[in-house]
Amino acid sequence: MVSDLPRFLTPDQLGPHFDDGGPIVLVNNRGALTKRPIHRQKAHLILSALYHREKELGSRGRLISADSYQEALQGLDLEVINPPSFGLRRRVTELSQHASVTVLPARGFVISEEDFADFAGETKKSAWKMETFYRHIRHTTGLLMEQGSGEVEPVGGRYNFDEDNRLPPPKSQDTLGVPEAWWPVEDEIDARVRSELDELEQSGQATFMGVDGPRVFAVTRQEALDALDHFITHRLDQFGPYEDAAMVGDWAMSHSLLSAPLNLGLLDPLEVARGAEDAYRRGVARLSSVEGFIRQVVGWREWVWQLYWWLGENYVETSNYFGHTNPLPDAFTTLDPDLISSNCLKTVIAEVRDRGWSHHINRLMVVGNFALERGIDPALLNQWFIDAFVDGTPWVMPANVVGMSQHADGGKVATKPYLSGGAYLNKMTNYCSGCPFSPTVRLGEKACPFTAGYWAFVDRHAELLRGNYRMSKPLAGRARLTDLDEVVFQEAHRTHF
Repeated sequence: MVSDLPRFLTPDQLGPHFDDGGPIVLVNNRGALTKRPIHRQKAHLILSALYHREKELGSRGRLISADSYQEALQGLDLEVINPPSFGLRRRVTELSQHASVTVLPARGFVISEEDFADFAGETKKSAWKMETFYRHIRHTTGLLMEQGSGEVEPVGGRYNFDEDNRLPPPKSQDTLGVPEAWWPVEDEIDARVRSELDELEQSGQATFMGVDGPRVFAVTRQEALDALDHFITHRLDQFGPYEDAAMVGDWAMSHSLLSAPLNLGLLDPLEVARGAEDAYRRGVARLSSVEGFIRQVVGWREWVWQLYWWLGENYVETSNYFGHTNPLPDAFTTLDPDLISSNCLKTVIAEVRDRGWSHHINRLMVVGNFALERGIDPALLNQWFIDAFVDGTPWVMPANVVGMSQHADGGKVATKPYLSGGAYLNKMTNYCSGCPFSPTVRLGEKACPFTAGYWAFVDRHAELLRGNYRMSKPLAGRARLTDLDEVVFQEAHRTHF
């Protein structure tokens, strides 16, 4: 039954699965754009998505512009789908003190928070990890499952084809060579948004990072469906083999570019996963690619969402296992790649400047790896990822950045620190070609900041790492280094990266 109460939808809830047909209230919360610097293209996406949704709703929709949600909504009787962050849920509680607010269960994810609590309570602590959860999701949804001899089994006999998806980038190629991704065509609403953001900047009300468009990501339901269909038809098959690789000349490679429309609520993750599964069933895409993509969408993404609530509101502020307190480099806060010498980090910061986006290997093994080795405060890094990336949200980043990338929680999310020396980057990317540093050198002018930084990190935190069985080989390697003291001294005084 459709309620007569207007339903307040956050900018994360703009798809049809959040709309039951009644009146809708949207809010242009100017405070979210002005309280601290965020990426210009992130601000553009949010406003463009809101204004497009307002236009689609017609007389059923009402958009309120205000400096806060409280200013826009206080005193209004409302219906709200439980929002996707602690902060927004607090705002809803505050609104309910001055009006009648009906809170509906969260949507846009595969299982509810209550179902996850049941899963967590029924799962042995030793098995409480993403892979176990991913298998639970596969059985719950039936994705890539089939009837075997007496029981339901994963298609292909395995739940995980990760070992088939670790190819380095093809040699002697500047790009992966797959068809281009789907690109949106800007319209009069985008022009309106651009003028509005220009005015905010020129008046001094807002400061943005990065450069202006053109817009790269979908902001309407139809655009999101077009992007999904194009990816499945033309790019999904090649996604798997090279999903852990990176290339200087190919920022998108075969990635879907669907994280932003997913986080705007324009696509439901289960429909995305079923679309990929259908591509395998029709013979359009290989199983290893489809499984790898589905694992990202309903495995890792769902796991991160559930962990956000499970780990608690103070998780970021209370997680600093290594005691890292260094500030973000100026190259990060200004998104200025010219302040960087190393080819890998320079390339990735340029990608973030130009689009507010870079794929997961660049986030984890370049930016995150650098931050971990250099002792950057994990809470500062977490906020930077939220502000600088178009798909950065308060629920996405904590487990990704603080837990997995920085190992700042001591192992609640990941079993080991995700760091590497230059050898990994040299194998899985083509960034090292033409770089002023050498991945095989750890001492001297050509010493790779990642190679030397790796050993300096291992030495600095040797005692904390000693109890981690997955770090036994690096610790043994440290003991064999004859130049360790010189490397540690060099990295403590390094001024350029």
